[in-house]
Amino acid sequence: MTDSNLVLYTNPMSRGRIARWILEEVGEPYRTVILEYDSDMKSPEYLAVNPMGKVPTVRHGDIVITECAAICAYLADAFPHANLAPNPADRGAYYRWLFFAAGPIETMTTVNSLGIDHPSDKERSLGYGNYESVEKTLVDWLKNHEYITGSQFTAADVYVSSHIGWGMTMHTLKENEEFVNYVDRTQKRPAHVRATEIDMALGATQ
Repeated sequence: MTDSNLVLYTNPMSRGRIARWILEEVGEPYRTVILEYDSDMKSPEYLAVNPMGKVPTVRHGDIVITECAAICAYLADAFPHANLAPNPADRGAYYRWLFFAAGPIETMTTVNSLGIDHPSDKERSLGYGNYESVEKTLVDWLKNHEYITGSQFTAADVYVSSHIGWGMTMHTLKENEEFVNYVDRTQKRPAHVRATEIDMALGATQ
């Protein structure tokens, strides 16, 4: 399996920005396939790659990976030279926060973006409980950690920072000092700057 077999299926105005960021962190050559909503993404050719008909998807040789958290974790393992994952024995926080972002954070911000209100007695039915619980859990952790697993930047930071940054931009997460400082630390990295410039340029041509 060669690095030239890396392919990113994406749209510049999508969660594909997360996948591009992690690919830029990995630093290996990859090819980009731009797909349009409601046309290319629903074509038989792409549905054979990702039956959900959504982006992003990453293909590495014969391996197909969907879902941003999985893409981040897979690429960190597939390219260990990039040092984007802790040692296996030290991955407790790494896995915790990858899936905290994929579960409570994304669900909560999606509910907020849709303006859905729910009674407090139904919080036990939600994976995140309520906004305050999610925010406090994140803030308390970030107060004492430079990056989400400690002092090492990892693939989990790509995913968590993307959610926090997007949430503040879309006003589904309230700005606070810890969120702003964490996003600034992580998103000023050269790989994120490159990824953003690529997608902004592609978006301008849409």
